[in-house]
Amino acid sequence: MVMEQRPFGRTGHMSSAVIFGAAALSRVDQAVADGALDLLLDHGVNHIDVAASYGDAELRIGPWMDRHRADFFLASKTKERGYAAAREEIHRSLERLRTDRLDLLQLHSLTHPDEWDQALSAGGALDAAIEAKEAGLVRFIGVTGHGWTVAAMHRRSLERFPFDSILLPWNWHFAQRPAYAEEFKATVALAEAQGVAVQTIKALARGPWAAGAQRTHATWYQPLEDEDAIRMAVHWVLAQPGIFLNSVGDVTLLPKVLEAAASPAVPVPDAVMAALGERTGMTSIFGI
Repeated sequence: MVMEQRPFGRTGHMSSAVIFGAAALSRVDQAVADGALDLLLDHGVNHIDVAASYGDAELRIGPWMDRHRADFFLASKTKERGYAAAREEIHRSLERLRTDRLDLLQLHSLTHPDEWDQALSAGGALDAAIEAKEAGLVRFIGVTGHGWTVAAMHRRSLERFPFDSILLPWNWHFAQRPAYAEEFKATVALAEAQGVAVQTIKALARGPWAAGAQRTHATWYQPLEDEDAIRMAVHWVLAQPGIFLNSVGDVTLLPKVLEAAASPAVPVPDAVMAALGERTGMTSIFGI
């Protein structure tokens, strides 16, 4: 079954409901990366989200762009805050990805107020992104972030500049935090009104790794692992119209995410998700 596609905001692109989160390629060899990227084609995933800071991920994707550039909406990110460093990083990403343009360039993890001021002020990273867009090196510009304050910060960003996309955490546990859920919904409403694409991350986050626990996956948090739990977590997110789910940062879990998204998302009752949260010990990955 071909994966559902959704309008990626006002960009005109129909992106797969699941976007490949290429952090999963940070520390794998080319053979493993090739297998993961083959899997994307098999499941109809047509959107890749990578970042300059994701280890070797851009280098692993590069050989694929030589042959499959037309098959993917390609997004990367810069975590630099100043113009010169961001400009350099954008050009480095283009070289590593073996492409002459990015479909989306995102200001990465922009939640700290001081960094936000620097990046979005004159001489900041946003100037480098705008310059790259004017030069035809970047088609669209977005912003990403983590943590409890990200939704409010994204609204602030959308009020400062017409970003084309936002990215922020969202899963069942986050929705049980009233303050965050309220901020998330307000931000999504603003994004929808402006035609801004909404990408979500951490659908499979179970909680932080316990002290001394064996880390069986590449994710910095402990993920859900069994197929039923992953299916429920994926469907819970994708049953919400218009938003995207960026896949997990571990290649061994990627097939389960793609299989879960292969069938139309069915809303999962709150009681079922509550039981899942109880069974797996789902908790916050960002502290109290």
